[in-house]
Amino acid sequence: MAASGFTDLREKLRSMTPHGDDHRKPQRGGALKRRYHDSEEDLSDPEERRETEARRVKSSIEQLSIFSPEECALIEAKIDEVVSSGEKGLYREHTVDRAPLRNKYFFGEGYTYGSQLEKRGPGQERLYSKGEVDEIPDWVHELIIKKLVASGVIPADFVNSAVINDYQPGGCIVSHVDPIHIFERPIVSVSFFSDSALCFGCKFQFKPIRVSEPVLFLPVKRGSVTVLSGYAADEITHCIRPQDIKARRAVVILRKTRPDAPRLETNPRSNAAVPFSLGRPQILKPKRSHRKADPDAAHRWRQRSSSSSENLRRRSHESAAGYSGPDDSMDSPRRVKMRRH
Repeated sequence: MAASGFTDLREKLRSMTPHGDDHRKPQRGGALKRRYHDSEEDLSDPEERRETEARRVKSSIEQLSIFSPEECALIEAKIDEVVSSGEKGLYREHTVDRAPLRNKYFFGEGYTYGSQLEKRGPGQERLYSKGEVDEIPDWVHELIIKKLVASGVIPADFVNSAVINDYQPGGCIVSHVDPIHIFERPIVSVSFFSDSALCFGCKFQFKPIRVSEPVLFLPVKRGSVTVLSGYAADEITHCIRPQDIKARRAVVILRKTRPDAPRLETNPRSNAAVPFSLGRPQILKPKRSHRKADPDAAHRWRQRSSSSSENLRRRSHESAAGYSGPDDSMDSPRRVKMRRH
């Protein structure tokens, strides 16, 4: 969605409708009903409209300072342990998702998104089959979830999905809406390691990466809790811009999946539900490869293969020449023909 320049799911769907917005019926007096982000047809002042939207976003966000610096340090040490376990290949296959300057760790529930989707577009995301990601670590329950429940942020037994996003300086996550058909609301996130910001209503462009001015810029402090619901969660995209990650930053996202959320079918031949630590450890590699194609590689391989074959034939021929057999005094009419490239 971000790569296409859309900041709202409905805007993208509207662009896919024949004749754009021409199908809308006029209301009384012949005026068109105002639609979200109808910037070209909306007759109100753009700056006023932007401020109104920013107020709507901000009114559906709650921020709290709950975790002390000492508690943050303890949780950050646990996050480092998660990163170490991921590098050692100790998690199930779909627990770890790697991207440049950002690693994602799914616990409890994981889902397909972005380039992993067979069909692009909102509503195509799917939960992985049960057991294909690791369970939520005990320390997340003890150090984070219990404190949020005690503070009245979420009810008990609300969280069944925990995601850790670990960003390096310059990392980002493009504009998106957490899939409405996958997750219930609210969406709760807790920030660690450094201060950053969450932006709403941005448009991303790539090569080189550029991000438009946000509708709302929300500072996010280390140890702060951010709760999205209503308009901020469902009606406008949010993102993290590269310029807002100036030092390493991690965020723990706590959500609850919908009981009717679509799920990928289980592959009976897959062993994804078996932790790698029970068998031979496998180091997880980045899913994206940045190596350039080499059109001459296959030709060089054929040359090396042919050269090896010629050497083998030559050694066999020389060995046979030293053998005293019944035909040793005769010149064999059969010659080995050497092919050269």
